[in-house]
Order: sequence, then structure tokens, then C-alpha cells
Amino acid sequence: MTGTFLYDTLNVYLLVGLFLLCCGVFGILYRRTLIAMLISIELIMNGAGLNLVAFNRFVSPGGPDGMVFTLFVMGIAAAETAIALAIIILIFRRFKHIEGAGIEEMKE
Repeated sequence: MTGTFLYDTLNVYLLVGLFLLCCGVFGILYRRTLIAMLISIELIMNGAGLNLVAFNRFVSPGGPDGMVFTLFVMGIAAAETAIALAIIILIFRRFKHIEGAGIEEMKE
């Protein structure tokens, strides 16, 4: 063994990030409940964060740029989750369900 591992290449991390992105997009398109859509958005943001860290590790290992941008993505994801959960709770209180199709009733 030469000391290199399979997971020590940029392509592996990019493929995992792409997998997370695809799972998130499919989740947004095919899920009905708002909680599942929120989890899918989190998957998309986690895939983006993984790509930023991978590029920081392999392209410019000296600087903390990818780590800093990933921290911003994590902060935005936390704020987005808090606001989205508050909106979902309000929708549930009014319509007694959290199906995505029920949002059309809010156009009154």
C-alpha cells in the first residue's frame, strides 16, 4: 500500500456533495409535507458546504476561505430553519395540516 487512501481525492468529495444535492432536489420535487421539504433544503445546503470544504482542502489548503464560507452557509441554514419552522407551525394552526398543496389556500 502506498499510503494514499481512496477518500483522499477531490472527486470523491465532489461526488458525495453531488449526491446530497440530488437527494435534496428530488426531495423538494417529490415530497408533500413542508417538513420533508425543509429537510431537503438542508441537504442541498450541506452538499454545498461539503463542496466548499473540499475545494478549500484540495485547491488552496493554506487559506481558511472554504471553512469561513461553510460557516456562513451553516448560519444561513440555521436561520432559515428557525423561520421555516415558525411558518410551518402557523400554517398547521390555521389549516390543521402541513401538506404542500394546502398552501394555495393562503392566497385569499
